[in-house]
Amino acid sequence: MIDRIVQQAVAQVLSPHYEPTFHPSSHGFRPGRSCHTAIAEAKRHLEEGYEIVVDLDLDKFFDRVHWERLLARLGMLVKDDRLIGLIRRMLKARVVMPDGVVVTTEEGTPQGGSLSPLLSNIVLDELDWELSRRGHRFVRYADDQNIYVRSQRAGERVMANVRDFIERKLRLKVNLAKSAVAKSGERHFLGFWLRREPEDGTVEVDLSKRSKERVDEKIRSKTRRNRGQSLWATLRELNVFLKGWIGFFWIVTGETAERTLHKLDAHIRRRLRAVLLKHWRSKRSIARRLIKLGCPSKKAWRTVYEGRRRLWDLSRTAAVQKSLRNEYFEKRGLFSLTAWHGQRWARELAPVQLNLGLELG
Repeated sequence: MIDRIVQQAVAQVLSPHYEPTFHPSSHGFRPGRSCHTAIAEAKRHLEEGYEIVVDLDLDKFFDRVHWERLLARLGMLVKDDRLIGLIRRMLKARVVMPDGVVVTTEEGTPQGGSLSPLLSNIVLDELDWELSRRGHRFVRYADDQNIYVRSQRAGERVMANVRDFIERKLRLKVNLAKSAVAKSGERHFLGFWLRREPEDGTVEVDLSKRSKERVDEKIRSKTRRNRGQSLWATLRELNVFLKGWIGFFWIVTGETAERTLHKLDAHIRRRLRAVLLKHWRSKRSIARRLIKLGCPSKKAWRTVYEGRRRLWDLSRTAAVQKSLRNEYFEKRGLFSLTAWHGQRWARELAPVQLNLGLELG
């Protein structure tokens, strides 16, 4: 606990001095900047025709930071030897693992600490300004770095040159297995996928494949039929997650993103239908509940007893879908990703009304 307090104190002292010196295309762990501002800048580069991305992955960045280079960079601005000595002690502090094993390190910055984000920006700021000096368009968020060029050939050349600078000058390592030169639509950045339409030059922002897989997994974990929760409890927990999730991913745009959110809403409702069917237990109870919800009697009994259907298969039948309509869940408070996303963008795009003062009499 004491080391975290000291790290936070050092970060608060150093940040006001370093923040004005950082490159404008650096967005990670900086006031007034975020993943959203990084995506917005990347989008601008694509709109201007720079749709080939040099996606650089730094191998174990936080574990490979060279101490002496970092301290030398700090010494260029920080003239208090006591503060430099304190940071040196923090870097060399032994790490106690969860199993009690004490590990001594000879390079890298302490991950998870309050000071690590600032130190990482100080290290990579040298790369930012080198890219700027060479005239490159780029976006960096922490150790995620994308450089935007117009052609594959230019991208390959930039990859080779920048890799040489990173490994020779910064003494870091580029992970060639995860780095690539490709069209932006073939890579993901900060959980998003960006693609430029060749016809009109507009840029779509959608969820990356990894983000889709993660949200699917989270939804499954919160709507398992064997959790033993009531529908109300499930909805409360699910809504908290969905509101937080869309609060980050609301910047997705275009028809592809709209279809993605619509599919997620539909998938959530189907899983909730399966949860209710599980709650109703027996086939007789399920049929009676469907009838009570407005399903024709003959159709309800036939749907439930026809064949040996699993609850998941039964949740997709017309009888269940028409009985447990979208409005059924809406009335019970289910949060809609599609509706919220549409409202959020409507507010974002709404024209600002001018408040004109009138002089009277």
